[in-house]
Amino acid sequence: MATIRILSGGAAQAVVVSIAADFQRETGHEIHAEFSAVGAMAAKVIAGEPVDAVILTAALIDELTAKGLVVAGSRADLGRVGTGVAVRTGTPLPDVSNAEVLRGNMLAAAKIVCPDPAVATAGKVVMNLIERLGITDKVRQKMRYFPNGYAAMGWLAASTGALEMGITQITEILPNKGVTLAGPLPEELQARTVYSAGLIARARQPDAAKAFLARLTSPAARPILAAAGYEFDE
Repeated sequence: MATIRILSGGAAQAVVVSIAADFQRETGHEIHAEFSAVGAMAAKVIAGEPVDAVILTAALIDELTAKGLVVAGSRADLGRVGTGVAVRTGTPLPDVSNAEVLRGNMLAAAKIVCPDPAVATAGKVVMNLIERLGITDKVRQKMRYFPNGYAAMGWLAASTGALEMGITQITEILPNKGVTLAGPLPEELQARTVYSAGLIARARQPDAAKAFLARLTSPAARPILAAAGYEFDE
């Protein structure tokens, strides 16, 4: 049986872990998946790290395909992921229903955690958000960055501070039982990202990897993806 190595953005972690469990039991193949910010995962592929498949933003999959690192035509979309606001479970949920109240709650927060904008899609979204709200200088000192959204949510869940919030992709909020989704960003500020899977051109286990990616993007996987926070075109 094959060992399939996967590099994935954190936005797909809950789904990959869930689907991999059944896939491994049914096929006997082993899934070895590493999760981090999409920029860091793409850099590993470019550096030549041995891997069979990647799950990144659609834009990065296309970029790696253009470089000849992902097999042309192998891209398969999982769905769209929106950005949301989270707080530690058990603390009052802030109103994030429109730009004005979100701005006020971000200004009132003692700390705001998010993924590192240097490597993570969600981090870039947060930087754009605070710029659009006109509060970059006001919140700069209260921002704390993490390698990915899962790490940010883990810190938030374990923290005991008051008035702390996190902003990341909804798929990195919902699986963490220590935090609660206060709500998605207001529609006028929302940023959705398409996540896709692709087969690595130098894959050591191409057939097994293809089989797993087919399972991950199949109609049968839709309920699992939806429960994790993915959205789909009708």
